[in-house]
Amino acid sequence: MTATTDQDAALRIAAGRKPFVEPLRLGERLKEIRLAHQWTLEDVSQRTGLARSTLSKIENDQISPTFTAVQKLINGLDIDLPQLLAPPKVQPRTMGRRDLTRRGEGQRHPTPTYEHELLSCELAQKRMIPFKTIVRARAFDEFSEWVRHDGEEFLMVLDGEILLYTEYYEPLALASGDSIYFDSAMGHALVSVSDADAVVLSVCTRGEGSA
Repeated sequence: MTATTDQDAALRIAAGRKPFVEPLRLGERLKEIRLAHQWTLEDVSQRTGLARSTLSKIENDQISPTFTAVQKLINGLDIDLPQLLAPPKVQPRTMGRRDLTRRGEGQRHPTPTYEHELLSCELAQKRMIPFKTIVRARAFDEFSEWVRHDGEEFLMVLDGEILLYTEYYEPLALASGDSIYFDSAMGHALVSVSDADAVVLSVCTRGEGSA
């Protein structure tokens, strides 16, 4: 592809001509590049200077990128225009997948406030991330900052009692068997209030900003 052809292609994108953009599936291609590098939307935002919300809208074909946005993507992701405009690869359809995790055999990731056990670690390209957590924190001030990540989260208390602190709501008491679904980009933190450290099960979506 010549430089002139590249420029013409970029200018057509900047003009927002949907008949040109949509057949290229540019948003899908951008997401494919991002996931191939295991980048979140925040990672790409930092690399390109484009807002995370803008990148999300591009990936979901809600907007067509301007010429300036295309240049930022090319420079920030260290790719050329033909790479960005290449059609996304056809992903093979997966059927019948499964991944068994026996009790206590998940991948453990201890932190000062939580002890996470990641589940179903052998299964690649999951749409959800399940993990079990022992909540070690006993006070909100043990957290130096809010916990937040892309996507949404389902949480169920398996044992004990917790206080769920969230950025926009009053602390919420949850006991064994209680569950809650929330936007995990909202700042949140868990604190055990039972005699023994509480245990919770969480399932997070990868969301638009996850690898």
